[in-house]
Amino acid sequence: MAVIAGNWKMHMGAAQTRAFFAELDLDESASKNELLIFPPVSSLGVAAACPDRDSRIQLGVQNIHWQDGGAFTGETSAAMAAEAGASHVLIGHSERRHVFGETNEEVALKIAACCSHSLVPVVCVGETLSQRQEGRVDEVILGQLDAALQAVEGNNGRFLLAYEPVWAIGTGETATPDDAANAHSTLRTRLEAALGLAAAVRRPILYGGSVKPSNAADLLGAANVDGVLVGGASLDPRSFAEIAAAGGR
Repeated sequence: MAVIAGNWKMHMGAAQTRAFFAELDLDESASKNELLIFPPVSSLGVAAACPDRDSRIQLGVQNIHWQDGGAFTGETSAAMAAEAGASHVLIGHSERRHVFGETNEEVALKIAACCSHSLVPVVCVGETLSQRQEGRVDEVILGQLDAALQAVEGNNGRFLLAYEPVWAIGTGETATPDDAANAHSTLRTRLEAALGLAAAVRRPILYGGSVKPSNAADLLGAANVDGVLVGGASLDPRSFAEIAAAGGR
């Protein structure tokens, strides 16, 4: 079983959300997978209540605040996200880290908030192009992972990882299956060392970065790639269905 997750980012209003689920046609192979959609928070309620949404599709939010409430204009708490119908939360997406300056410390606080409210964090890690060119891929992604693991240490809650090389986000550039396999192997080894083999295998590692129907099968076939985090291609119901089908083959 693969995890197929779609991050809609700041796209898909209410009408577009309803149309997406009305048009989405998943075949039998897709049912073998865990399917997730992360709509913008303004469309979460619409998606949760949409009669056309396939019951196999779980919903998440793209960000939360670590506090349960307070004077934090524009923010959403973990409790609010859960009440609105979310089961998962994207944490530390590259755009949150590099556009909004989110730190490893803030990522850890958000993970802890997820665990407190029975939400599944999908923790994103990845290197920039300059870090890659400097040969620092392992240093960067392991540093991000270690900060995240401190937040879940001693907590039996589930979490997922997503490796998303920043240079491949929204650029059309994609890591090769070997690139993805190497990074995922590094992350898997650290998970096994930190959690033990039995616990580590229950933590899927997704690849994110210009995933589309034409490359999904190759990426999903790479070693230690347990699923994909899809950006732009997840906005189109036909493309998302094709990627979901690739994960079930």
